[in-house]
Amino acid sequence: MKGNLLKIILLLLFALFSLGVTTTIGVAEVTWGSAFKIVANRIPLIGSFITADWPSTWETIILQMRLPRVTLGFLVGASLSIAGASFQGLLRNPLADPYTIGVSSGAALGATIALFLQTTLGFTFQPGIPFFAFLGASIALFFIYNLARVGRVVPVTTLLLAGVVVSSFLSAVISLLMLLAGEHIRGIFFWLVGGLSLRTWSHVFLVLPYVIIGSAVIFFWSRDLNVILLGEEAAANLGIDVERVKKIVLVAASLITGAVVSVSGMIGFVGLIIPHGVRMIVGPDHRVLIPTSALVGGIYLIWIDSLARIIMAPVEVPVGIITAFLGAPFFIYLLRSKRKDFHF
Repeated sequence: MKGNLLKIILLLLFALFSLGVTTTIGVAEVTWGSAFKIVANRIPLIGSFITADWPSTWETIILQMRLPRVTLGFLVGASLSIAGASFQGLLRNPLADPYTIGVSSGAALGATIALFLQTTLGFTFQPGIPFFAFLGASIALFFIYNLARVGRVVPVTTLLLAGVVVSSFLSAVISLLMLLAGEHIRGIFFWLVGGLSLRTWSHVFLVLPYVIIGSAVIFFWSRDLNVILLGEEAAANLGIDVERVKKIVLVAASLITGAVVSVSGMIGFVGLIIPHGVRMIVGPDHRVLIPTSALVGGIYLIWIDSLARIIMAPVEVPVGIITAFLGAPFFIYLLRSKRKDFHF
């Protein structure tokens, strides 16, 4: 346990380092020292000791453009990793993640409907895309859960199959809406492939409460997730209300997934791969796996987003494209070379 605690502390320090460094990466070059002083200048008491010797444009770039984007990227990566780890543990299936369950597809459909109404029919409304995405994720979870339910029990196999079926249907609806959008398809496409460009502090504050609440609930039930790994029957014999835990964890994981997908679009493979890699290092104990996955997922996504900003500068590559390019072969590598190490 002490060894895992040390790993978490080191990852936390590296996360802070990554947040600092990635704010300096971009077309406009800002030195590390200046970026640090710009941020420190806004901290009460500390700021009074710092002399503002940087261009005013740098302050705008760091505080209003890059820092909220990097912060949001960390939240998105951490949330998808937490959701993936909880789904995999709950369903005892290495292929379970927000996308195979169908929750992300529900959020994507909700956002696509909002974009379609805005761009094609000219409807304007608030809060717009985030609200529709979150509503879509909630409705998708409702249908998946009730489709899989047999009496008062929700078998793991039928839940996964229901998720795949609903996800495929929702993807077909999204494709139809894109076809109907005509010349406005570009905006929908770029949202679906995932990205963090033009994100502000308002997006960070929008998802933060949902991420905190959902993650806290999942971590609270992490001990029960450990017992469920032994099998549902064994967990029930040990006094765990398996169906109740399923409902709580599914809702909490869907809550944070819907929230982050509403602001980032579809960024795949993070919730599928990160928990696998972390599980090989720290083991299957969800009390360690969940916070470690959150840190690794957040670090991973902000560095991928930094790569997206510079790899084809000044053109920005959507983050979802890069995670797919890196994620698919890495997942194949995990399956072929490390499959004996998966703890299920």
